[in-house]
Amino acid sequence: MKPIVDEAAVLAINRPDKVLWTYYLLGCLVMPPLFPLLVLPAWFRYHTMRYRFTDEGISMSWGILFRREIIVNYARIQDIHLRSNIVERWLGIARILVQTASGSSSAELTIEGLKQFEAVRDFLYAKTRGVKDATQHHPTASTTTPATESGLNASDAAELATALREVSGELRAIRQALENQAKVKAKGPGDV
Repeated sequence: MKPIVDEAAVLAINRPDKVLWTYYLLGCLVMPPLFPLLVLPAWFRYHTMRYRFTDEGISMSWGILFRREIIVNYARIQDIHLRSNIVERWLGIARILVQTASGSSSAELTIEGLKQFEAVRDFLYAKTRGVKDATQHHPTASTTTPATESGLNASDAAELATALREVSGELRAIRQALENQAKVKAKGPGDV
C-alpha cells in the first residue's frame, strides 16, 4: 500500500521548525566556555536557512556573509536516509540526508529541523520514482517512437534513418579498407 503524500504541504515548507533553534542552543551548551562563539553562527544559520521544493527538485540555502545554496534535481537522487539522535528524537525532529551519485559517500543535501520528516521522505521517494518511471516505464513511451518523441514527423524520421544507414555503410567500408591495409602491411613486401 502506497503512503498518501500531501504534496501541497511539502511544497509549502520553506523554513525549518522553531525546534531546530532549541536543538542548536542545546548543541552550543555542550561546550559552555565556547558558547558565545558557537551561538552566533548557529543563530545566523537557523535564521537564514530556507528550503524550496519544486516539481524539478529541492534547493536549500543559508548564510549571511558566505551564502551557500544547494540544488538537487529529483533525477539525481540515489538514496534518501532519515537520521536523528536522542535529542532530535526528544524534540520530534529529524534530518533527511539526500545522496546523489556525486562520488562522495556523504550526503549531497541535509534537510534538517523538520517535524514532518516522514512526509518529506515519502514525497522525495515518490518524486524520485516518478522521474525514473517517466524515463523507463512511461505509458506513452511504448506507443510512440523515439523520433516522434523528439518532435520529428514521419518523413523527417525516414530521412534521418536513411542518412544513418548511409553513414553506417560508409563506416563499414572504411573499417574494411583499414583491415585490408593492415593485412597487407602484416604480410610484408616480400610475401606477395
